[in-house]
Amino acid sequence: MNDLLPHIAFDSGREPRYSMIWLHGLGASGDDFVPVAEALQVPHSIRHIFPHAPQMPVTLNGGFVMPAWYDIRNADASSWNRTDHASMQDGAGIRASQQAIDAFIEREIAHGIPAANIFLAGFSQGGAIALQCGLRRQAGLGGILALSTYLPLADTLQAEASAAGLHTPLFMAHGRQDPVVPYALGTHSLKLLQVAGCEVDWHEYDMPHSVCMEEIDDISGWLSRYMSRAD
Repeated sequence: MNDLLPHIAFDSGREPRYSMIWLHGLGASGDDFVPVAEALQVPHSIRHIFPHAPQMPVTLNGGFVMPAWYDIRNADASSWNRTDHASMQDGAGIRASQQAIDAFIEREIAHGIPAANIFLAGFSQGGAIALQCGLRRQAGLGGILALSTYLPLADTLQAEASAAGLHTPLFMAHGRQDPVVPYALGTHSLKLLQVAGCEVDWHEYDMPHSVCMEEIDDISGWLSRYMSRAD
């Protein structure tokens, strides 16, 4: 497909039967999560894919153009997933990025990787897109990893999520000292997902808006468990 977003990719071993798509945070790039992918300890080869978000002006940062999956219009993080503030979210941008990531998933399926062997991981704004996309996939995925993030467009989840999407294994992690996406927003998103019927494997750590080694170890164990189920 020639319309895929620019990206980098590598295989962790020969003839991978699993794919993992990593979505970076606001203002970052696909390169950011290459070291995390390289640090994983799992028993299977994985094709790791790291899309670069489009460049766009971000209202929260004074309209400065930067890599972003969607615009953030309000500095009040507590409003980012409240159903009564849905109009303040960049729904068009969120859905455009959802479609862009769907294209990567469809390419992997076309290359012979079944949906049950595809994992979608995202950090911060990228994690919001991982939830937006993964929960709405009609056939589901092998798993969704939502790191230091929140649930976007919560008001549309029940109407748009698929049964398979809501039953997709979900790993969620958050830092208790996160000043960017507050811990309380992460736990509120957890409750929204549980109410929608998701079974969430929740992890929290003594860290700010970042990833820690304990978290990478937990991700390795979680992936190993669900990859074994897919065999």
